[in-house]
Parts: sequence; structure tokens; C-alpha cells
Amino acid sequence: MALTRYPPVGFHFKVEFGGLEPGTEIGFQTVSGLNGTVPNSETHQEGGENRFIHRLPAVPTFDNLVLKRGMLVNSKLIDWFKDAIERFKFTPRNITVTLLNEKHEPLQSWIFINAWPTKWSIEGFDAENNGIMVDNVEFSYQYFVREEMPAT
Repeated sequence: MALTRYPPVGFHFKVEFGGLEPGTEIGFQTVSGLNGTVPNSETHQEGGENRFIHRLPAVPTFDNLVLKRGMLVNSKLIDWFKDAIERFKFTPRNITVTLLNEKHEPLQSWIFINAWPTKWSIEGFDAENNGIMVDNVEFSYQYFVREEMPAT
């Protein structure tokens, strides 16, 4: 009998920050920006070859990583954001986003190398809405690595 595999759900994940103690504020509402693109190719014309031009891939580019969560006060993460945005003091950290299965085991991870906060916004105040305050944080990074976990 063949094993049927279903696509994993996108709502069971955790986020970890290198350089902060394990388990520090891993709860986020959304994670987006997991995109890497090889932009338009570069062209190179070879001397003496008139039939075609060599097309070579350019260096990949990456979208900003965007994390969204309920606003917290007195947190180590907020201190890191404040250092970057308010004090122009940057401490790059690796950020790991891990997709989990129903047993809370890792299925796949994305590791964002040398990330630093580039934008920090708080969703507006609204007296007619009973929602919570939400932090949106964007990170630039050098590149990301996608790691699959061994099947269990």
C-alpha cells in the first residue's frame, strides 16, 4: 500500500533568532517574503562568433523577510529593532523559520543569513476596532538556505 502524503499546513511554524536565547519570542502571526529570484540574464558576445550571444544567469536577488505579530513590550527582539532603527546600530543575526508537522516536529527550515531589521511599523490605532496592536518588521539579509528535514 502506497503512503499518501498531503501538503503541509502553513499555519504551524516557529521563528528563531540567532544570538538570542532559544525559545525567545517564536510566535508570529505571518511570515512572508520567502522569495529568491534570478533576475534577467547577463549577455556576453564572444569575439568571432556572430550567430548568437551567450546568456548567463545574473546574481540572485531576495525579497525582504516580513514578520508580523502582536506587539510585545520589554522584549529582547524589540531592543534589537530599536538598536537598528533608532540608534543605527546593526547586529546581523541568522533567522530560522521552521515549518512544523502535527507532532510539532520540523518538516523544513529556511535560514536567512546575516539578517538585520530594515523597517519596523505598528499597525495604526483605531478606536472603532477591538483588535490587538500589531508589529510588522522587515529584514534584509544576504541570502537564504532551504533545508529539508529527514522523513520520520
